[in-house]
Formats: sequence, C-alpha cells, structure tokens
Amino acid sequence: MFTDMTLFPTEGKLREIALEIYHYIKDLPIISPHGHTDPKWFAENKAFNNPVNLLITPDHYIYRMFYSQGLALEDFGISPKGGGSYETDPHIIWKKVAKHWYLFAGTQVGLWFDAQLKNVFGISETLTPDTADTIYKHIDKCLQKEAFLPRGICKRFNIEVIATTDNVDDPLNYHQMIQETLFSCKIIPTFRPDSVTNPELHPVHENIPKLGKTLNKEIGDFQAFLDALRERRAYFKANGATATDHGVSVPVTFDLSNSEKEALFQRVLHDKADVNDKRVFCGQMLTEMAKMAAEDGLVMQLHAGCMRNHNRQVQQRFGHDKGADIPQKCDYVNGLYPLLSQVGNEKNFRLILFTMDESVYSRELAPLAGHYPSVFLGPPWWFNDSPEGMMRFREATTEVAGFYNTTGFIDDTRALLSIPVRHDIARRVDSHYLAKQVANERISLKDAYHIAKEITYSQSKRLFKL
Repeated sequence: MFTDMTLFPTEGKLREIALEIYHYIKDLPIISPHGHTDPKWFAENKAFNNPVNLLITPDHYIYRMFYSQGLALEDFGISPKGGGSYETDPHIIWKKVAKHWYLFAGTQVGLWFDAQLKNVFGISETLTPDTADTIYKHIDKCLQKEAFLPRGICKRFNIEVIATTDNVDDPLNYHQMIQETLFSCKIIPTFRPDSVTNPELHPVHENIPKLGKTLNKEIGDFQAFLDALRERRAYFKANGATATDHGVSVPVTFDLSNSEKEALFQRVLHDKADVNDKRVFCGQMLTEMAKMAAEDGLVMQLHAGCMRNHNRQVQQRFGHDKGADIPQKCDYVNGLYPLLSQVGNEKNFRLILFTMDESVYSRELAPLAGHYPSVFLGPPWWFNDSPEGMMRFREATTEVAGFYNTTGFIDDTRALLSIPVRHDIARRVDSHYLAKQVANERISLKDAYHIAKEITYSQSKRLFKL
C-alpha cells in the first residue's frame, strides 16, 4: 500500500533530498504518449460496468500469474475463441481473484493494484477473501459517480494527454467524436500498421486486401501498398496523431532493391512467403516506415525483444495477448544499421526504442541514443516496468546517454485507472535516482529539479510533439 515514504530511500539525508525533488514534480500534469486505452471510453463517457471488467479482465499482467499457478483462465472471465463455457459473474470472478491475490506479494502488479485501491478508491485494506465483498461493493458504488467516469478520472488526476494505439484501417470515429466535445484532456490516436506490415504475427495477405477495400483502391504492387500507407498516415495525422508504433520480436531491418521489394511483396500478398520472407518483409517495412516518418514527421516507436504468444496452446484457445509474451535477446546495433543508414541523421526523424531485453541497455541502446540525433530511449517496458527495473534502466543508461536522450515515462497501459498510479511510481523512482546523484555530488539540487521536470513532463511533450 502506498504511503508518503513508499519507494523512497531509507537513509535519512538521501530520503530528505528525494522527497524534496518528488514534491517538486508530483503534481505536474500527466502526459501519456503511448498506451492502449479505448477511445470509446472518452467519447461516450459512460460508467465502467463493474470492478472486474475495469481492473481484471483486460489486464493480462494479472491473469498470467493465475495461469502460472495452474488456474483456468476461464474462471477469470477469459472466453475461449471457439466457444465454450467461462465465468461471467463478476462477483464470483472477484472472489476468485481475492482468494489468490497473495500471489502478487512483492510484484509490480501487486504494487500497482494496491496503489489503485488506496489512491483512486480510498481503500486502505488489502484484497483478501475476507475483504473481497466490501472492496467490490465500494468500487462498484464509486464507478457510478462522475469523478470515476473516464473523463472524470482524467480531470481528477490532471491527465493532459492520452495517446491510444489504433489499427491501420481504424476510421477514428471515436477520436472525431471526442474532438467535437469540450474535454480538457487531449485524446489522440497512434498509427499502428503491424496488421499489414508484420506477417510474422498477422495474416498480412488477408489484411492488405481489406485495407484496399477501406480505401476503395486495389493494392496489387509494392508502390500501391506504400501509397496506401502514406494515405493512412496522413489521415491519422489529420486526426491528431503525432506518432506511429511498431511491434516486432527482434529489431531487424533491411534495405532491399526495388525489384527485390516487389518480388517479396508479391510472395507475401499471395501467401507464398516462407519464414525468412516474413522476417525480411517485416524488417523492410520498418525501414519504409522510417523513411515515411522522416517525410511526414510522425514519431516512430519500436517495441522489440518480445516473443509474442510463446504458449501456443493458450494462443490457439484464447487468442493473442493472453500473458504468454516472453523477453528475448536483441541485436539493435546490427539490426537497425540498414534503417539508421537511411534516415538516422535526418533532422525530421525521431525513433524511440523500447526493449524487454535489459542486457542491451548499456551495451547498445545507450550508445545508439548517445550518438544518433534521431534515436531516443523509451522507459523500461513490460516486465522491466517496475521500481527496480526503472532504477536499473537509469543506472545502465545515464552515464552514456544522459537524461535528455530518453523520453519521459510511458505507461503503455490498457487500464485507465493505472495511469496515475504508474506515473506516480516513476516520479518516485526518478526522484530517488536523482537524489543519489545529488548526494554523490554529481549534479546540484538545482539541476536535479530541472532534470526531474524534464523527464516527468517536458520531454514527453517535446519529443512526441504534443
């Protein structure tokens, strides 16, 4: 449970400095430039159905732990793809969660969840079988109040910007609805083309013709495909987007000749691509997206170092994103060389790198960001997005990349109520890290104040053009 001292150093003088820095930044507006919240929430501004639909069912961080203990995903409201029974009663699911909540002791998920109970709902008790009913009823009652509606949450916690992540063919209707209303928080889309550019994870041969139908044009060759993507990027940008997002297993890029690109595209389009073809096509499309980013100015985000859907049985039964994504090794230096050779020195190009492979922080990512004017480091992602992971990131990257070649904190969350909690954790950890720098006389307290504001607020606005 969060207290005023949570995550701060125990040594007296160091704690004093950390608290001083934290209190300088803790009430700054929240910038959430990358995440997966649903724009429909903000457009319709309706109450969330119940505590389970809000806090449990959408969060694979939670039910992956239950699965690791041999529990059935169906018991937590996860529906099988091909049909079959699963629990739908939120009260029963909540009690099941409470019964097994002890599993999250010491984890980042447990920290986030307990902080939500206290900081968002004002609940001082821990979730247990004995407190489950009381906590459920309290949250359920809160959800009917205006302060707990999606827009109310944004206002209450001073959220200034939220960027959603949207598929390449999304009409962006909900974003347009939001723009037509008086709402102080800016909700903007992010262009995600993976469904047509990454055949390793998606049925690209099916999705490219679908994109053509959306645009009312035939996509029969590689140039037509690139033109279609440029058209969609322009549409997203006209609707407020400032960035794109790309998810790959490993960061491999290519720079093929025009004839090689055309031949490869035809194999992918007609479902004749082998495993290597799919890998090369995905890497070539990263290079193409980077070149387009240098033209239109959309910030390019790259999430890598993750083997998606590692558990084939879970994927076949329940679909993608069910908690079976596992970190894997990356080679950014060689993998990004073709892409950076093309646009790494372009003034209008910004590439923000995320990884689940911590081993590359100091060896590859910090040196790349510490040299290329286009490269910036996103904060610790996924399994590394914990107090300990955030501290390891700063310790591994700062001496080479500094603070100003990193972005501000990015929550990357599907859960609206976790946004203020996770940003607060980042502010506490960064205050702790800066306090150590001050105590070691590597920076002054005045500099620490300035850096804290930059990495909490200003850099996200500047780098994501917000």
